[in-house]
Amino acid sequence: MNITAGKYKGQKITAPDENITRPTLSKVRMSVFNTLQSIIEFEEASFLDMYAGSGIMGLEALSRGFSKVVSIEKNRKVYNVIKYNFRKYEKENDLKLILGDSIKICKNLDYKFDIIYIDPPYFSGIYEKSLEVISKICGGIVILEHVTDVDFNSFSVLKQKKYGDKYITFLHQNDK
Repeated sequence: MNITAGKYKGQKITAPDENITRPTLSKVRMSVFNTLQSIIEFEEASFLDMYAGSGIMGLEALSRGFSKVVSIEKNRKVYNVIKYNFRKYEKENDLKLILGDSIKICKNLDYKFDIIYIDPPYFSGIYEKSLEVISKICGGIVILEHVTDVDFNSFSVLKQKKYGDKYITFLHQNDK
């Protein structure tokens, strides 16, 4: 698996066991960031990968110019692989990896993120709960990668794209 664009383009990333994670395909990553680039400036922007999996989305964000990247991963084995990949980049960047349950951790964060990427295990049933807990830390756009219908709660759809059986949905929080 390689970073697809930006200052770290082509850098090889060690992938965790694919029986545990489902890395976002390179063409989907490229599309996500190309769409984002038409909406916001990456420089000085922050990116939260709520369910890090392989960690590639956070590294793509970093490579493309996001100034702060935070990734959360619950599985210790997967966390260790991501930590190994992040070591190369964390000294010169604001790159942070947190071990733990994303729902619990996000409830306690006090930082607003410009972009929040949500891609939990597809049939986990935690999309709505994820959207609920990020409402106070969402400072911009939320991106969901999903295969089932999701109740977007207090969010409105900005854009939606379909790739095979999955959707990438860009959301914006409705005013409260």
